Amino acid sequence: MPFEKIQPEKLAQSVVRQIELLILHGILRPGERLPSERELSDRLGVSRPSLREAVAELQEAGLLTAKANSGIFVADVWGSSFSPALAKLFASHDAAVFDYIDFRRDMESLAAERATRLASDTDLAVVDQVFQRMEEAHKKRDPSDEAAIDADFHLAIIEASHNVIMLHMMRSMYKLLREGVFYNRQIMFRQRSTRTTLLEQHRTINTALQNRDGKAARKAVETHMDFVRASLEDHRTAEKNEEIAQQRLEHEKNR
Repeated sequence: MPFEKIQPEKLAQSVVRQIELLILHGILRPGERLPSERELSDRLGVSRPSLREAVAELQEAGLLTAKANSGIFVADVWGSSFSPALAKLFASHDAAVFDYIDFRRDMESLAAERATRLASDTDLAVVDQVFQRMEEAHKKRDPSDEAAIDADFHLAIIEASHNVIMLHMMRSMYKLLREGVFYNRQIMFRQRSTRTTLLEQHRTINTALQNRDGKAARKAVETHMDFVRASLEDHRTAEKNEEIAQQRLEHEKNR
């Protein structure tokens, strides 16, 4: 008969599976430091040798990394999703910028609709808290905090959609955005009127999510990303027009 005796799972394997799931679901994030060995073994209720065995296995798998005199950290598990050469290629072509925006429009509108069905009340509370942070940042003259929270808000929606493949893929995309590969996020927040428009668009998205209105959430995200696209197109056009104007001015000076 094709039966085998059930073998009890080693404690170390239970630790490995728990940490793997925390990374998979995006709860433990790249660069995040794990608690000390003493604290973590107490939290997990396992011995230090079992914990060390689990950590060693996760390090070998590339999920955790040790830093001398600093501790154990979650590895940058999606930092290499795009090669440096491809990231450089993205940055040098406008077509990639607008394809990126269109891709986000499709993915994030789908994620928002999914979140209205699949997110828990706690998930939506997280989205709402991020939006409240955005409102506070909007009051500041310096837009840098608001620009940073913008990415956090969109990522919170992705997290609330509970699709781990989409989560890790979009985190990789946001990583490139934060590094300025596609465009400088500060561009969108330079003018006060644009900042206000963006805030109201995010408010509309948040309201639809809190009301669990899938159709409205999807539409709100699409409207927002269409605005982002149009604004960047206008900015690129203005830059090119300024180049021509500078050439014209230089020519006039030399006549």
